[in-house]
Amino acid sequence: MTKAGIIDTHAHLDDNKFKGDFESVQARALEAGVTRIISVGTNFTSSRHACVLADEHPEIYAAVGVHPHDAITVVPRTLEGLRLLAGSSRVVAWGEIGLDYHYNFSPQDCQLDVFRKQLEIAGELNLPVIIHDREAHQEVLSVLGDFPGITEVVIHCFSGDLRIAEECVKRGYYLGIGGTLTFPNNKKLQDVVKRVPLEHILLETDCPYLAPQPWRGKRNEPAFVTAVLEEIARLKDVSQEEVAATTTNNAEKLFRLKKAQKIR
Repeated sequence: MTKAGIIDTHAHLDDNKFKGDFESVQARALEAGVTRIISVGTNFTSSRHACVLADEHPEIYAAVGVHPHDAITVVPRTLEGLRLLAGSSRVVAWGEIGLDYHYNFSPQDCQLDVFRKQLEIAGELNLPVIIHDREAHQEVLSVLGDFPGITEVVIHCFSGDLRIAEECVKRGYYLGIGGTLTFPNNKKLQDVVKRVPLEHILLETDCPYLAPQPWRGKRNEPAFVTAVLEEIARLKDVSQEEVAATTTNNAEKLFRLKKAQKIR
């Protein structure tokens, strides 16, 4: 199949795990047909590094934000600095933001406060948002419901059930689907992908984390997103070309990317 134009909508290319062979990682991505990647920030430093990568590499775009794990570190100048970074034309979203009630590395009330503050800024800047939601599905939807003006949303690494997925689709949100879909015992997500319209699905890796089954336990990288694409095609009984074309169109629409952008 022709895989040209695939977009990995969620990567952490600033991670130290890519320091030794970054150019090789990018070359493998391009060879696999992954022509654009969004490198997503998790705190101010990570967001700044994502912006630098986006400035230096035409195939990379950046998202800026503070992950719920790091919510406790946020002070007013953190958000001011992120707002400045978001002024770059290479920044296409605000994220990764949200709630993580699994690890609770930051207190829940702190997570909620920082989540709301970042949604306010994203709304002011008219930026799409990339949402982290772990064991906080109803709480995340409730907070997002308080910001009706924010409709350009992706629930990254979707882990909810079909009911949550259907509510997201009803609101016009996208579901970020990554390597966990390929885990044999992840029947809940596989059922969601079967039933949710392809027009609401985005491809992502979350690299260097959550590598698909063939590389499970190893460092993930953008090229591996093709395994996710292939599993979606299998589950929905459609061609891989259709999955590639539709998810790419979805990403271009959400992140306002130019269509069929030639980067080399």
